[in-house]
Amino acid sequence: MPPGLTVLILSLLLGLQPLTTDLYLPALPALTQGFGASMPQAQLTLTALLLAFGISQLIWGPLSDRFGRRPILLLGLGVYLLAATASALAPNMQMLIVWRTLQGAAMGAAVMCARAIVRDLYTPAQGARVMSKALSGLGVLACLGPPLGGLLALWFSWRVALLTLSLFGAVSLGLIALRFAETVPQKNFNALKLATLMRTWLRIGRHPTFVAFSALSTASYGGLFTFLAASSFVFIKVLGWSSGGYGMLMFSNALAYLAGTFLCRYWLSRVGVRRALARAGALSVTGGSLMGVLALAGVQSSWAIMLPQYLFMLGHGVHQPCSQSGAIGPFPQSAGAASAMNGFLMMVAAFLVGSWLGTHMDGSIFPMVLGIWFWSVLVALVAWTLVQRYGKTGAP
Repeated sequence: MPPGLTVLILSLLLGLQPLTTDLYLPALPALTQGFGASMPQAQLTLTALLLAFGISQLIWGPLSDRFGRRPILLLGLGVYLLAATASALAPNMQMLIVWRTLQGAAMGAAVMCARAIVRDLYTPAQGARVMSKALSGLGVLACLGPPLGGLLALWFSWRVALLTLSLFGAVSLGLIALRFAETVPQKNFNALKLATLMRTWLRIGRHPTFVAFSALSTASYGGLFTFLAASSFVFIKVLGWSSGGYGMLMFSNALAYLAGTFLCRYWLSRVGVRRALARAGALSVTGGSLMGVLALAGVQSSWAIMLPQYLFMLGHGVHQPCSQSGAIGPFPQSAGAASAMNGFLMMVAAFLVGSWLGTHMDGSIFPMVLGIWFWSVLVALVAWTLVQRYGKTGAP
C-alpha cells in the first residue's frame, strides 16, 4: 500500500474510538433525561463500551496474529456497523447499554489492528513518526466529532448523532474491503495455543519497555477520559453551556491534541523519543496542576478549566504516539498481542475512572478537575522516571 493510503487507513481505524466516545457526549444529558435514566446509567453507556473495548482486544490480538489483520478488520467493522445502527434505534437505556457494549467490543478490532499494523510495517523509530501522523488524522476526526454531535443533537436528536457512527463504520469497512492489503509478514500458527498464549502474555507483561510505555499511555488516557466522561455534565449542567456550545468547546480540546501530534513530530526529529516525552510530561503536569490550584482557589470559570486543559492535551498529543508505538516495539512477532495488552490497560483505567465519576459527581467541577490533576502528576512521574530508564529498547 502507498504510504499515504496507509496513514489514511490508520487514521480512520484509530479515529473510530474518539468518534464513538465523543460524538454523542453533547447529547448525553438530553439522552439521560429522555430515557428517565440516572447519571450512573448514563456513564455506563460510555464505561461499558470502553470496558468491552479493552477486554475484546485481548481476543482480537492473538486472532490477528494467527489469521492476519485483514479478516479481523472485516469482521470487527461489520459487527461495529450492526451495533452502531442498533444503538441509534434502542428503545430504552438498558438496550442502549447492551448495543454500545457490543459496539465497543467490535471497535477493539479496528484500534488494536491499527497499532499492530504500524509494527508490521515499520521499525520502532519509524513507527513513532507514522503513529504521530495517523493520530493527527485521529485529531481531525476528534475535532469534528463533538461539534457535529452537538449540532445533530440540537437540530434533530441524539439518535441521529449515534446513527452518524453507522455511516463512518460503513465507510471504514468499504475502504478496508477494497484497498487494504494484508500486513502480517508471517502468520503465527501457534498464536492461539493456550501454552503459547500464556508465554506470550507473560513475556510482554514482564518486559520493562512495555511496562514503561504502557504506564505512560494508560496514565495519559486516564486524564483524557476523566475530562471526556465528566465534561458534558460540568459544562452543560454546572456552567450553563448549550449542547452546541459544548460541542465547540470539545472541538477546541481536540484541536489542542492535534497541535500536540505536530509538536510530537517536531520534537522527535530534534531530541528523540525520551526527551520529547520528558518535555511533554512537563506540559501535562503544568496543565493539571494549574487547573486544580485555580479550582481550589475558587476560580471556577470555563476558561480556568479549558486553558490548563489545552496544556494537558498538548502533552497528550506527544505521549500517545510515542507510548503506543514504543510499547509494541520490542515484539515484532506478536505485535497483535502486545497492542491488545496495551489497549486493555488503557481501557481498564477508563472503566475505573468512569465508574468512580458515576458515583462521585456531586454537581460541582471538583471530581473532574481533581481527577485530571491526579493523572497529570502520574503522567509526569512515569515520563521522567520509567520511560527515561527503560524506554530505549522500544524506541531510541
